[in-house]
Amino acid sequence: MTGKIAIIGDGDSITVFKAAGVAAFAAEDETKARDALRKAAKEYRIIFLTEELYRPLEQFIKRFDEQPYPVVLSIPSKNGSTGHGAELLKSAMERALGVDILFNN
Repeated sequence: MTGKIAIIGDGDSITVFKAAGVAAFAAEDETKARDALRKAAKEYRIIFLTEELYRPLEQFIKRFDEQPYPVVLSIPSKNGSTGHGAELLKSAMERALGVDILFNN
């Protein structure tokens, strides 16, 4: 599991990651994304998940918070950002530091 990175998302959203040599798992729906995440979590340290798939899997993803790896991060898909990743980052920072140092809201 040393330093490996993966992405899970729809085919169009993961294409550029594949080209960059990142392990890419195509998942068009929540069920396929959950299965891909289970498999990837055994081998990869950082797993990017497109926002459309991250949201419905939030409760499932929380189980990974209890371990140092993998780190599961929400990223925009080919459709653009919904702001979900920024919300998660803000929440994690407030939990860890007690203040919002990036967004200042």
